Amino acid sequence: MYQFDQAVYEKRMEWYKDARFGMFIHWGLYAIPARGEWVRSVEEIPKEDYMPYFYEFDPTDYNPTVWAKAAKDAGMKYVVLTAKHHDGFCLFDSKYTEFKSTNTKCGQDLVAEFVEAVRAEGLKVGLYFSLLDWYHPDYPHYQDKIHPMRNNPAYGNESRNFDNYLEFMHNQVREICTNYGKLDVLWFDFSYDDMRGERWHAAELIDMVRSLQPDVVIDNRLEVSGEGYGSLAEGNPKPYHGDFVSPEQIIPPNGIQDANGNDLIWEACVTMNNNWGYCANDHYFKPAGMLIKKLVECVSKGGNLLLNVGPDARGNIPKKSMEILETMGSWMKKNGESIWGCGKAGIEKPDYGRITRKGNKLYYHLFENTIGPVPLTGIQKKEVDKIRYLGTKAEIPISTSWVHSDYPAIVFANLGPDPVLPDDVDTVLEVTLK
Repeated sequence: MYQFDQAVYEKRMEWYKDARFGMFIHWGLYAIPARGEWVRSVEEIPKEDYMPYFYEFDPTDYNPTVWAKAAKDAGMKYVVLTAKHHDGFCLFDSKYTEFKSTNTKCGQDLVAEFVEAVRAEGLKVGLYFSLLDWYHPDYPHYQDKIHPMRNNPAYGNESRNFDNYLEFMHNQVREICTNYGKLDVLWFDFSYDDMRGERWHAAELIDMVRSLQPDVVIDNRLEVSGEGYGSLAEGNPKPYHGDFVSPEQIIPPNGIQDANGNDLIWEACVTMNNNWGYCANDHYFKPAGMLIKKLVECVSKGGNLLLNVGPDARGNIPKKSMEILETMGSWMKKNGESIWGCGKAGIEKPDYGRITRKGNKLYYHLFENTIGPVPLTGIQKKEVDKIRYLGTKAEIPISTSWVHSDYPAIVFANLGPDPVLPDDVDTVLEVTLK
C-alpha cells in the first residue's frame, strides 16, 4: 500500500514547482450547446436530451499540436486535458463504456493524439478525470447534490449499485494510467458531501495509480474540492492525500501553509472568462495584463497558475483566448526567468508590485512606477552585485539622489527621468546579490 515519504515527495514535485505556469483545457460534448461544461446539471437535462450532442460531435478542426504550441509559446510548461468530465463522455478509447469519442463521427482517440502532441513540444502531460459520472446508471441520481436528475423522483436510486460504479471508475483510471505512456499530472475532480475519501475507495485507487505511474503528480480532490486543503495540510497525510492544493477561481491571500506553518505546494486554477467549457455568449475575458500580474502574484506566494481555455465544438481555441495567450507569451519571452523556477522572496510585498526569487536573484515586478527612484526593499546596498532590466539586460545604476537621503537603509534603483515604465504591464528588475 502506498505510504507517504517526504524525500520521494519532494523529488516528485521538483519539476512541478519549477514550471509555475500551465494550461487547463476543458473540452467535450458541452462545447456544442456552448453554455459551459455544467450545462447538463444546471439545466437538468435528461440523458436522452443530451445524447444528440454525442451523435453530432465531430471536431473537424481538432489539432492538438496547435494547442500544445499555443501553450509553449505562452510560456507554459504543462498541459492538462479533460479526459472525462462530469457528463461521463470520454475523449479516450475506454473499453468500459460506449460513451466515448471513438464512437462518435470523429472516430478518434483524442487523448492519444493529445499526449503525443504535448510531448512533441517538450511539455509535461496532464489528464483530468472526473470522479463523477452523470451518464453511468449506477451513479446516484435523485437527490444527489449536483446530478442533472437530482430533482426528478422518476430517477430513484433503489436499483443502483455504487460498487459497480466504483469498479467501472477504477477500471477507467487504470486505462488512462496504462495506455498513454508516462503521465506527469493526474487531476481528479472532485469530492463533495459524503462523496470523498474512502467513498471513492481512494486508498485502493491511489495504490493502483502509484504502481502504474509512480512519478505522477496528483491533486487533492479525492479528499476535497476547490475549497479545503486536505490531509497533507493537516500534517497527517492519508494514503490518498494530494500532492498539491487546488484553489479554484481564487489566489490565496497569503499562499497556503500546513498546520505547522510550513508552505504547501499549490496551484490556482483560473478561467480566462467565467466558464471552463466553451460558452458562446461569455465575453467577459480577463485582460492579458491582468493575467500576467496574477501569474506573478501566484509565483510570489509560492504557487502555480493553471490557466484554462475552452475549445469550441470544432476543436478551436477561441480567438480571444489565443490573443491573450500570445500577449502573455510575448511578456514571458522577455521575463520568463522571473517565473520559472522562482518562488517566494521572503520580502514584504512592495506598494508598486511583487517580488519573486530564484537563488541569488531577486525579481522586482513593477506594476506601476514610483515617484523618484525605486526602493528595493528587503536588501542592503552592500548585498547588491548588479541591477538589470530583465527584458533587455540593460544596466540600472543604484541611485545616489539626495531625495532618499532620509532612508539610508534602503537601496534605490535609478530608472532615469522617464516616468513611463518600459513595460506598462510589468517591468521586471533583476537584482543579482553577491
